[in-house]
Amino acid sequence: MPIFSIELREIRLPLIHFFETSFGRTTERRIVLVRVTDQDGVEGWGECTAGEGPFYSDEWVESAWSTLEEFLAPMVVGRDVAAKDVFGLMKPVRGHRMAKAAIETACWDLESGRAGVPLWKYLGGVNGEISCGVSIGIQNTPEILLEKIEKELSSGYQRIKIKIKPGWDRNIVKQVREHFPDVLLTGDANSAYTLADVPLFQELDQFNLMMLEQPLSHEDIFDHAELQRQISTPICLDESIHSSEDARHAVDLGSCRIINVKLGRVGGHAEAKRVEQVCRERSIPIWCGGMLESGIGRAHNIAMSTLAGFTLPGDVSASGRYWKEDIIEPSVTVTPHGTIIPPERPGLGFEINVARIESLTVRQEVIRAKASSLSRA
Repeated sequence: MPIFSIELREIRLPLIHFFETSFGRTTERRIVLVRVTDQDGVEGWGECTAGEGPFYSDEWVESAWSTLEEFLAPMVVGRDVAAKDVFGLMKPVRGHRMAKAAIETACWDLESGRAGVPLWKYLGGVNGEISCGVSIGIQNTPEILLEKIEKELSSGYQRIKIKIKPGWDRNIVKQVREHFPDVLLTGDANSAYTLADVPLFQELDQFNLMMLEQPLSHEDIFDHAELQRQISTPICLDESIHSSEDARHAVDLGSCRIINVKLGRVGGHAEAKRVEQVCRERSIPIWCGGMLESGIGRAHNIAMSTLAGFTLPGDVSASGRYWKEDIIEPSVTVTPHGTIIPPERPGLGFEINVARIESLTVRQEVIRAKASSLSRA
């Protein structure tokens, strides 16, 4: 698969409603899109899931753009390479997995499209229907949160995740559980606590949470193991897991009983498949986390979520929860019983609305291969 050009675009996409976590509040997404093309003009699309600031991780939009333009794209463009090997081409650059994933996932879209196979099947997916949950950010009042949960449950979603932070935790979880005693409920702390908060987590045990996601430091697996020994609620790791090696170490240490997989955080589909294998072989359930993706990133999440190890409802929800108009057609929808059916068209399976992307673009750069530079990796 010769990579002839790599195009970068930054778009600005306003959210229908703000999304707040312990990191802060987001009202508009700055999204870097990547389009790769081969010599025949066949294209594939990827999305960088880095945030507007370096809060979820040390990557953010500006660092991703510079790294893509100056280092990563030149390492890949002009090479004749299989999608599974693209991440390896970028290995000399340490970290920057979200930026790497933007190129890598675009190459998977291109390659599966050229093969005439839906991306999810090309990746080895087996689930022809995936279960969906929703992530609900911190709200202005508990009453608004309860209203939003009721709305999402009426739409069929199978699991509710609420964001928590110091001051918005025990009493909020208590109120939600009292109103919705039987719902699959998760609390996501986004690294907002320390081991000094063990008594709080022990109190949360009484509310029968499906999991407690990333309560401690974003790079930790040791303190999480200590916390897991002291609480009955399963810990799910998110920010701590960047690779299959991280997943193996965390599971072997007893740091978690569940893992959230995000394509950007692990560097793309090839590494996500390796994480899935590690967890499946150790009977650790996994699920797909969300990063407020546009339809392109959402479509890649759908494909990844069809792998056998993804047995829990993920954060892959309908486009209409976030955007008045998405950048793919049709937009992602969820069935009345809270599932998504992966598309059967080749590649991502959705039509890219290039005109819509053009109208949202605030900057653009194209890195092209020289005619004589195409070489096999």
